[in-house]
Amino acid sequence: MASSMALPIDQQQQQPPSGENEKKVIVAAAEGRNNRRALQDIGNLVAKQAEQNVTKRNTRNFYANDQAAAEKNKKSSTELVIGAAVVPANGVDVRNFIVATKLEADKKPPTEHEVIVISSDDESEEEKKKKPQAAKGRKIRERVTRKNAKAFSSVLSARSKAAGLTYMPKEVVNIDATDMDNELAAVEYIDDIYKFYKLTEDDGRVHDYMGSQPDINAKMRSILVDWLIEVHRKFELMPETLYLTLNIVDRFLSMRVVPRRELQLVGISSMLIACKYEEIWAPEVNDFVVISDNAYIREQVLVMEKTILGKLEWYLTVPTPYVFLGRYIKASTPSDDEMENMVFFLAELSMLHYPTIISYSPSVIAASAVYAARCTLKRVPSWTETLEHYTGYSEENIRNCAKQMVNFHVAAPESKLRAVYKKFSSMDRSAVALLTPAKNLLAQS
Repeated sequence: MASSMALPIDQQQQQPPSGENEKKVIVAAAEGRNNRRALQDIGNLVAKQAEQNVTKRNTRNFYANDQAAAEKNKKSSTELVIGAAVVPANGVDVRNFIVATKLEADKKPPTEHEVIVISSDDESEEEKKKKPQAAKGRKIRERVTRKNAKAFSSVLSARSKAAGLTYMPKEVVNIDATDMDNELAAVEYIDDIYKFYKLTEDDGRVHDYMGSQPDINAKMRSILVDWLIEVHRKFELMPETLYLTLNIVDRFLSMRVVPRRELQLVGISSMLIACKYEEIWAPEVNDFVVISDNAYIREQVLVMEKTILGKLEWYLTVPTPYVFLGRYIKASTPSDDEMENMVFFLAELSMLHYPTIISYSPSVIAASAVYAARCTLKRVPSWTETLEHYTGYSEENIRNCAKQMVNFHVAAPESKLRAVYKKFSSMDRSAVALLTPAKNLLAQS
């Protein structure tokens, strides 16, 4: 069969290798097989590449058939013949592989005439029959392996879970255990995220600035916040929008003197900015003009929006109390709708009052709201190891702020600023504003 195969002209003129020149011929043949042309345009080279592959396979068969003649004059006891991989015409790259077959006779060492052949081309008929079955078995194993393989995020989740179980005290409940398979919960990073929030919360916090405002006072600010809460409810905006709005108002008032007639303009412009930052469908400028009873025109709102952003240097990603409220409510196990609504009711009541804002950080306000809510709903114990672990505050650290919130709850029914009280007196908010305040907390020293 080898004599009938088409060979290149230079190979037809050569004699079969023999004697001392055999090793050089085999090395040269291997080098010729490895010097394949680089793959270029697949569409234009498919036919040419197929012809080259046929020629290379024929060349390997030629040397395989003449191997017996070469072995007679061979002085060494063992030679290796390594076959190179072939790139088929469809362009799929088959990686080089080596199939080792050792010829043994009664478990004796090989004689001078025995050859260990390592080649992909010289296979027995029995091996060729077994090869499709072996390939089929490999494919099945690969499919099973891919099916059972875990994603990288799952591995990280498992490691994070193991780490949490290792270092978490026995009294502390792992509130992220049910979210291990939820990639959106970012369980692997959640603790580091909230550590960063607590480190940076002072950057977006304001201190006493009323001394620098000659035309407004704390009462006027409370009236503005009460009105903004009502506007927020009418527009059905996200809770994040309200807290960011109030943060923008306070930070701007701490940087610039604002006349009394422009205080409401600052409020609607701040809410416009917060809506653009938080909402999917933000209200239009004209909506804020109408809601303010046309006290300002559209151009005034846009100018004030630009002024606020310039003063704040576009720094809007700040940890507000809402950032911590969601995490701390989750740590208040067991948590339900009544507990959640009570926490938000007390937190929004505290946002009305200027002394609370300048005296406590956002994380303390959030933790105090949870503590006061548990006292109001008579959850026992009022403060748990789990809450202390996730908030970083003990009961003594937040008791004073919680007492202020309870006082706000006591005064809410008789207050003229009723937006928050009215909002949380509805049944869709579990009517938590109508519950009896936690006066037992006020009695504690």
